[in-house]
This record gives sequence, structure tokens and C-alpha cells, in this order.
Amino acid sequence: ANSTKTSEAVTKYRTKIMTAPDENLDLPTYEDVVDAAKILDSVAHHTPLQTSRTLDNELGVKAFVKCENMQRMGAFKFRGGYNAVSHCKDTAAGILTYSSGNHAQAIALASKLHGIPATIIMPKDAPPLKLIATQSYGGNVIFYDRYTEIRDEVAKRVKETLPEGTVFVPPYDHKYVIAGQGTVGKEMIDDLQSESITLDYLFGECIILI
Repeated sequence: ANSTKTSEAVTKYRTKIMTAPDENLDLPTYEDVVDAAKILDSVAHHTPLQTSRTLDNELGVKAFVKCENMQRMGAFKFRGGYNAVSHCKDTAAGILTYSSGNHAQAIALASKLHGIPATIIMPKDAPPLKLIATQSYGGNVIFYDRYTEIRDEVAKRVKETLPEGTVFVPPYDHKYVIAGQGTVGKEMIDDLQSESITLDYLFGECIILI
């Protein structure tokens, strides 16, 4: 029976991630990214760009690496989480999300900084250090089995138990989350343009090649 449930859950998950993005998703504009940068100013770290001669030689280009591992809670996810929470802080009774690690920490920390309770749905086998960090930021963690349960369905059930006005902030398909994450690229471009460096390629793995 367990094997059957696991198979059904995996099939549902694969179907979900292979589905085209929702055409009704309210995508951010560049102005939303600019606004996010203002919100994050003095809150998020302006992380440095680093270079490596070894990497340059391997790739045959000049490469710049954006060090978001030096961001608050250790990842760029803080940017999107904080920006999203800041847009609903005056009306939300609480924040709900699901994540196995970085977004969980981001929402927990952002909610703590805004004085809003956060409920985080995490898999039972989430990385221990990320679980501890999420809880240390004040996140109320609820576990689920990612092999036999669908987290969207778990989130719906959990939300029904939370105070009215609780806002769900997903890890990615969210206008203000995306805009917040976009400030990484804006920061990189602004820093390089200030040194009169022209960009040829921008990769999502936080490497710029020129």
C-alpha cells in the first residue's frame, strides 16, 4: 500500500512540474525589481562579486561570481522572502509556506523581522541544519512525508487550521518573491556597469561571463 501511495504522489508531482506556467500568474516588471531593491536596501546584504583565474582559464572568458552564500540566512532566497512578506505585513495574520530549506529559512527570518508568525511545512527528511535554522528564526515547523503526500494539499489543510488572514507565500510562483530574487541580477549589473564592464552573458547559476 505504501509503495502505491508513493508512486501516486510521484506521478502527481511530475505532472505538476511538467505543466506549463500559469498564464494568469502576475509576473513582476523591472519596476517591481527596482522597488524590491529599495525595500531590501540596508536589510539584505549587498554581496560581493568574486573572480577566479582558474575559472577564467577553464571557461576561456572573464567570469564574475555573485557570492549569495554570504547573504542573510546563507542564500539569495532571503531577498524574495523578505520582499514578499513586506508587501503583506500590514494585513497578514501570519505567513504560511512550504520548503525543504532555503525558502523556509527566508520566510521564517523575514516574518520574524516583521513581527509576524510564520508556519513552515517541511519534509520529514529536510536537511537537519536547515530545519534547525528555520526553527531558530521562529518558524513553526509542520512536517509532511514528501514520498506519500503532495505539499500543496498539505498546505491547504494546514491553512484551514491557521488564523483567518494567514497569507501563503510559495517558494517561486509569486510576483514579489520573483522580484526580490531579481535584485541579485540588478545588483550584479549595477556593480559591473559602475566599472564600465559590458555584459555578454548572464547565467542563473550566479556567474556572469564577459
